[in-house]
Amino acid sequence: MQRYVAFLRGMNLGGRRIKNEDLRRHFEEMGLEEVATFRASGNVIFSTTKREEEGMLAGRVEAELDERLGYDVPVFLRSAKEIKAIAAQEPFAAEAVARSKGKLQVSLLKKKPSAAVKKKVLALAADEDLLAVEGRELYWLPSGGLLESGLDLKAIEKLLGTDTRRTMGTIEQIALKLS
Repeated sequence: MQRYVAFLRGMNLGGRRIKNEDLRRHFEEMGLEEVATFRASGNVIFSTTKREEEGMLAGRVEAELDERLGYDVPVFLRSAKEIKAIAAQEPFAAEAVARSKGKLQVSLLKKKPSAAVKKKVLALAADEDLLAVEGRELYWLPSGGLLESGLDLKAIEKLLGTDTRRTMGTIEQIALKLS
């Protein structure tokens, strides 16, 4: 049995409201098992016995949610092993993290960026904000609050494609639930 976490972009923002119990039910009706939601921001933990390529599974979940909810929901799928590895990442020096007044952010991407794209993204780092790219994740340590940052998130999204962001604290808490 494979264990996954689906990170859904844009859930419970604006007019896209859904209760966790309804979201859980939708995943169960897709034939997924051991479904649990974490917080109200579109984090769904589940298992599947089907041998399905990850991209196909993510596409199936996106299509099912689109049909059930009536709007597009980008899905970023990670295996339990990947979540634990992300939670263990220390992309920045401990001193920088301690000095920052912001929370470490993890942007989950659809695919791993090329070396050229990675270089362009890292060049966009704002003065006191730090960026790192590892695999299919962009790590961002803002010097303060997210709204205070000079980081051009639209330019980054243009280079990397659609993403969804969670704090490292949320990723770590999800990793604990997978243990």
